[in-house]
Amino acid sequence: MDKAKHRLRMSNPWHLLATGFGSGLSPVVPGTMGSAAAIPFWLLLVQFPEWICWLVIIVGMFFGIMICQRTSDDMKVHDHGSIVWDEFIGMWITLMAIPMVNWQWVLTGFIVFRILDMWKPWPIRWFDRYVHGGLGIMLDDVIAAGFSFVIVWLLAFYQIFIF
Repeated sequence: MDKAKHRLRMSNPWHLLATGFGSGLSPVVPGTMGSAAAIPFWLLLVQFPEWICWLVIIVGMFFGIMICQRTSDDMKVHDHGSIVWDEFIGMWITLMAIPMVNWQWVLTGFIVFRILDMWKPWPIRWFDRYVHGGLGIMLDDVIAAGFSFVIVWLLAFYQIFIF
């Protein structure tokens, strides 16, 4: 375990949320694990009216700036891989575009978001490089989620099935 992870305390609510309830502590692909861990929470969230889902996402996004900043400061590393709250919000935004809740559409949203989050095409890469702090940690994933939302919505609209 690296020195930054030793500075984490799962008893600290900021650290617990920032690491996606520990999913970001995975030794392999923590961002992907965080994205996968976000799905069950989203499945609970979508039981509520859509406006409540969007409200939770927006509050989670702004609250996430503080969560990620505080945890990053405590770890003394900007955007450490174990900080995955941004993946949680990104997945939730992406999954709001799926036309129905079934494993095929959830998997489609997951794959599209992960590709864009890892690849970071322009302008996502620009924000990742030049916007720092909690805002920078959150912003590149929110922008990737915006692109993912549009792609998934278009796939659904044109009835293009990946699976």
